[in-house]
Amino acid sequence: MTPESLFVYVGLCVLLAISPGPDNIFVLLQSALHGYRTGFLIVLGLCTGLLFHTFIVTVGIAGLIAASDTAFTLLKLLGAAYLLYLAWGAFGAKPVKMASGAKDTTAAPVLSGRQFYRRGIFMSMSNPKVSLFFLAFLPQFTNPATGSIKFQLILLSALFILSAFMVFCGIVIFSGYFGQLLKKSDRAQIILNRFTALVFVGLAARLAFSTK
Repeated sequence: MTPESLFVYVGLCVLLAISPGPDNIFVLLQSALHGYRTGFLIVLGLCTGLLFHTFIVTVGIAGLIAASDTAFTLLKLLGAAYLLYLAWGAFGAKPVKMASGAKDTTAAPVLSGRQFYRRGIFMSMSNPKVSLFFLAFLPQFTNPATGSIKFQLILLSALFILSAFMVFCGIVIFSGYFGQLLKKSDRAQIILNRFTALVFVGLAARLAFSTK
């Protein structure tokens, strides 16, 4: 890629990562509720899940998913069911209290760090539209004359993941600070938990009724 096309590609990646979607909304809300550490673990999980989409696009599986209505429907329903599961957990979540006199401004999350990391991975992997997006978006920036298409796809995916990681980390920092204020109000936490559940239900419905 020329420096100009690389600049355009990375700029598009950043814009796509910023635009509202299930992943960045998930990062925003969970960071606000559980603090910086949880937010960064979820971001790492989401980026790990993007490696899965890179793999299936590179080996051509995403093309099969795009061609099969049954496979696409099963995957999107699986993703919608997972979002509904997250909605149920958020709706019944209890307020998190800080220990008296504690210096650490992030309260311990209900789940372990490993569980939040896995949640991020599954959140990304269970959305077939990410693979279809990679399949439609990445090849537009490849050039068979310059070398292996598979290598170029891997490189482009790596740049996309790096761009998404930086954007998501920015979201974590912003919402993590906002979340510190929420720790002082049980009512505010309950309202945000209920709002989170409503958002997840909406995202589940959007995914379930989405088309290719």
